[in-house]
Amino acid sequence: MIHSTAGGTMKEYDFFDFAKLKVLDGTFSGEIVWTISPFKELDIGNIVEIPLGKEEKICQAEVLRVDRHVYEQNFPIPVKRMKKILRIVKHD
Repeated sequence: MIHSTAGGTMKEYDFFDFAKLKVLDGTFSGEIVWTISPFKELDIGNIVEIPLGKEEKICQAEVLRVDRHVYEQNFPIPVKRMKKILRIVKHD
């Protein structure tokens, strides 16, 4: 509970599109990662670029699954820790 005298506010949660990807190149090759997708046209089989690792090296990955309009609190990974897809390289 947040007391009104403390000046706190409740966090407002949002909806996101999440994508499950298989990394195709670099040191993370073969790994499965979840990212946020800012692209409504993203589809299974697309090749995308994402930043990975501490250095945020740009890697290519294949889209395995897309979950659209998911409530932030219903996703098991905190949104603030997730990377975003930078661009779609190839449409299938």
